[in-house]
Amino acid sequence: MKLLITGCAGFIGANFTEFILEKYPEDIVVGVDCLTYAANAEALAELKKNPRFRFYKVDICDSYSIEDIFLNEKPEIVVNFAAESHVDRSIADSSVFVKTNVLGTQVLLDAARRHGVRRFHQVSTDEVYGDLPIDSDDSFSECDPLRPSSPYSASKAAADLLALSYAKTHRLSVSISRSSNNFGKYQHTEKLIPTVILGMLSGKSVELYGDGRNVRDWIYVTDNCSAIDMIIRYGEPDIYNVGANNCLSNLSIVKKIGEKLGCDYEIKYVSDRKGHDRKYAVCADKLKSIGWQNCSNFDLALSDTIEWYKERIMSKNVNS
Repeated sequence: MKLLITGCAGFIGANFTEFILEKYPEDIVVGVDCLTYAANAEALAELKKNPRFRFYKVDICDSYSIEDIFLNEKPEIVVNFAAESHVDRSIADSSVFVKTNVLGTQVLLDAARRHGVRRFHQVSTDEVYGDLPIDSDDSFSECDPLRPSSPYSASKAAADLLALSYAKTHRLSVSISRSSNNFGKYQHTEKLIPTVILGMLSGKSVELYGDGRNVRDWIYVTDNCSAIDMIIRYGEPDIYNVGANNCLSNLSIVKKIGEKLGCDYEIKYVSDRKGHDRKYAVCADKLKSIGWQNCSNFDLALSDTIEWYKERIMSKNVNS
């Protein structure tokens, strides 16, 4: 099978591309990425070593270049990871989020429609549902209304609706996955877990928004990759939530990382983010009904992630 994977040099996109190439020795992956600040050079360098991986440095908003790629490569499956994803940046300037996350998705959908791909998979986020009360035991289902709180999550919700409209109007086979917070190797250091790890290793104070009690469901990136793979191969065109039932507060995450590193650290509470969602949690029963299960132990996966970042810090210090 030939897959076109956008955002292949980003955190989840790179892990998914690696996952596919390792699991399916007959598959070919066409990778597309415009290599913004969030791209991981190490991940892309490793992917390029594989002869079944072909890379195009292209912005998904560039309709002419995207059309050429579809014409030349003829992908069967499109998996769209390409997105601006940092909430703080979307609050400061939403324009690039609307451009990439909405208009870029539209360019890909049009190309997929014209070239008759078997499946267009849109990678979304649980943030499109808005938030839950901090002490609630509820979780969002795929039928819940969309109530995004930030320009980032609003742009992802818009992309979801656009993809669903192509399914209805153009009979394009569309699936959508809405995952909880991912963590693992290749994640950009602007995100919570790598920020905390690197901050503690460098002796800096750890900054937390508000009271630090905001809760997220954390899923190891490999489990999200296996979920998306399950959806595109065995799932019906539909929406699927991807969650791991690892609901922890940001403060709990900091304490766990501190315990694993065994180092002293200081927590600095800063002014809360505008519109900061209190809790995310999704029900993944629909996904489990097609055979998926979350396989990773959270504490072991967190330890592996910490070691991955430690190795890179040590290597940087040795080579500097």
